[in-house]
Amino acid sequence: PHLCHIIAKEGGVVSLFKICRQDRFRCLYAPALRTLASICCVEEGINQLEKVDGILCLTDILTDETNSESSRAEAAAVVAQITSPHVTCTQHLGSFLENMEEILAALSKLCQFASSGEVFLLASAALANITFFDTMACEVLLQLNAAQILINACHDRMRVDTPYSKDQVVTILANMAVVDQCASEIIQENGLQLLLEMLFEKPSYRSPAEEAACERVQQKAAVTLARLSRNEDIAQAAVNLQCIPRLIELCKSPTERNNSDSVLVACLAALRRIAATCPDCIGDSDYQRLIKPRLVDSFLLCTNMEESFV
Repeated sequence: PHLCHIIAKEGGVVSLFKICRQDRFRCLYAPALRTLASICCVEEGINQLEKVDGILCLTDILTDETNSESSRAEAAAVVAQITSPHVTCTQHLGSFLENMEEILAALSKLCQFASSGEVFLLASAALANITFFDTMACEVLLQLNAAQILINACHDRMRVDTPYSKDQVVTILANMAVVDQCASEIIQENGLQLLLEMLFEKPSYRSPAEEAACERVQQKAAVTLARLSRNEDIAQAAVNLQCIPRLIELCKSPTERNNSDSVLVACLAALRRIAATCPDCIGDSDYQRLIKPRLVDSFLLCTNMEESFV
């Protein structure tokens, strides 16, 4: 970060955007944008980006389909960086909101036609971050059929081949699920089936980063189910799809959730939301342990369960 701060302070951002504004340097767009994404991890980098109207330049690159896919993907990476929930400076968001619809449309298209998992990951990460800071983004995504694009992509191993990409998709679905019209769209596109599949997410090899990503996928899938199940019909559809047994299993079996407390809390919340609408969908002994007590008591009961007890 210290080096990024120095580069930004010495005009690095300005110089890189000069390259990205000239057609004759198109072959350098991708490496220039990759460097910009690194520099914009510090506040000074984002301040400089705002001063040179960088968001408009990023919008132009993203929306111009004569640019290479790699250039558009690297522009998406810069967007993901400056819209990260971890970024504290927000003065650049004014100009971002002016261009948001165009950026969302370009990112959705990049997700739809991505030729690789890496391109999809960069574009979907940018979409996911944007849905956090403006609720209007979800309404725009609804108009762009983003739910259909993302749900279809999850069944295409060329585009979605890691839990990291699924984490971005389920983040977007969780944020869209807050909006009633978006919830209907998610259901219409077989989103419930996808969420159930995500509750079974397991790492393909035991790396801490992949295990953590799988936990996030499980947790957010449960959160999305809970949000969708405020609608009675959707709650009943979740019951019919056999989501309840998997949610119960994740509560009662620590190894199924990789001993994750956040997954446990999310699954308990989803079960309680569904049970409020369909009280007969849960057996009496599970009801007494997982639904009837206070949430904290059910949580403590589940964290103390031994595998042999399940």
